[in-house]
Amino acid sequence: MIPSELQALLDHSGLAPLRLKGRSLLPIVQGGMGIGISAHRLAGHVAADGGVGTLSAVDLRRHHPDLMARTRGLGIGPDAKAKIDAANLEALDREIVAARTIAAGHGLLAVNVMRALSEYSACITRALQSGIDAVVVGAGLPLDLPDLAADHPHTALIPILSDARGVQLVVRKWERKRRMPDAIVLEHPGHAGGHLGAARIDDLHDPRFDFERSVPETLAVLRAAGIERDTPIIAAGGIRSLADIRRLQSLGAAGVQLGTPFAVTTECDAHPDFKRVLAEATDDHMVEFTSVAGLPARAVLTPWLKAYLKVEARLQAAARVKPRCTKVFDCLAQCGLRDGKPGWGQFCIDQQLAAAMRGDVERGLFFSGRGALPFGDQIRSVRELLVRLLGGDAPAACLPA
Repeated sequence: MIPSELQALLDHSGLAPLRLKGRSLLPIVQGGMGIGISAHRLAGHVAADGGVGTLSAVDLRRHHPDLMARTRGLGIGPDAKAKIDAANLEALDREIVAARTIAAGHGLLAVNVMRALSEYSACITRALQSGIDAVVVGAGLPLDLPDLAADHPHTALIPILSDARGVQLVVRKWERKRRMPDAIVLEHPGHAGGHLGAARIDDLHDPRFDFERSVPETLAVLRAAGIERDTPIIAAGGIRSLADIRRLQSLGAAGVQLGTPFAVTTECDAHPDFKRVLAEATDDHMVEFTSVAGLPARAVLTPWLKAYLKVEARLQAAARVKPRCTKVFDCLAQCGLRDGKPGWGQFCIDQQLAAAMRGDVERGLFFSGRGALPFGDQIRSVRELLVRLLGGDAPAACLPA
């Protein structure tokens, strides 16, 4: 169900609703943002307003003081990892329950799980057991997702990909497993924030990622597989306005996904200072670099990132394999710092993203997408953002974070 105010705006906007798993939704998906940026408050409120609200699964214990106390001072090694992983799975279950309470049966709730996580399978399984409506997977090809969700046929399975070639590979592999994607998030790496779906920084602006090309080509792949009508495309990356959404629906996308505009809402689960950093940053304040996961990434050039980039080449040249993670939480299946990969980032991404969530401007890594935000440097509510994206007027003064 979509609230009447937003339904009226949708009816007059010229946009079509997003139809997913038998539900009629706003054609607006809130992207998953970790660590802890999109947890139960943000995802729950987006769903309550008839959109798709997305929890990021990684390291959610940081929103639960009792779980943080339970996992403090464990040292390093397999035992510490096992206890932290267990705490994070408990936190994921709590967050899904809390988000569902806020959503009150409206919209759709999703969990975003990075394929690059060491506990990827465990996170998928727990989210499914907790009754999540949809599972969204990026940062790698989720070729095994149908197997992991075999006992949950009513849960939407949604891969994040960047071009038609990736979509074709996933469709072919999933076809053999007799389960097709329920939607495709088609993310432009040249405009999105966080980890980006290209092999190298130099590839971020390859023309094959442009929506004018990638959306029609992906439609052709889905049409050839006979699933075009049942598999909506959700375009992601740099989308900021009703005009953007109209353009993408005219190309054949059914909906859009936004991250950064939702990160600067009052309901975002991060510290107010996190929101202010993103709200005040412009494209000139952002930089592309190689993450610890080996993927290109885009973030705000904060003091920590500026200092890191100055010594990045030296750190990469000195990279060496370590027998185990030395930073307590062994979060990634492959890690540039732990595994001594010289071309990859040489820092602990969990620590830097957690610092950002706490609003630590000096130490945090603040992922951000390209493009001016809908309300400039103002912090506004989820409802106001949705009203603006649907073409309505949201004239209220800047709200406190």
